[in-house]
Amino acid sequence: MRQIDFTPRGICASRISITLDDDDKVQDLSFVGGCDGNHKGLRALVKGMSAKEAIERLDGITCGFRSTSCPDQVAVALKQALSK
Repeated sequence: MRQIDFTPRGICASRISITLDDDDKVQDLSFVGGCDGNHKGLRALVKGMSAKEAIERLDGITCGFRSTSCPDQVAVALKQALSK
């Protein structure tokens, strides 16, 4: 298992934490700040999903006038984690 702590940009949350297992499947996802209900929904959605599938589904999602969103920033964090 490995823990990723990511500082997102352009969203209300100030931190995203993701736990990946040895097969790069998401075991946990949490946020500091932001919309609690949306974050609980994202957590339930990606739990058990491969990081690659989560990236494919979440990458590029926007929020209103913003060019990013909480789902998009999760994808950014996962891409960064997989590149290491």
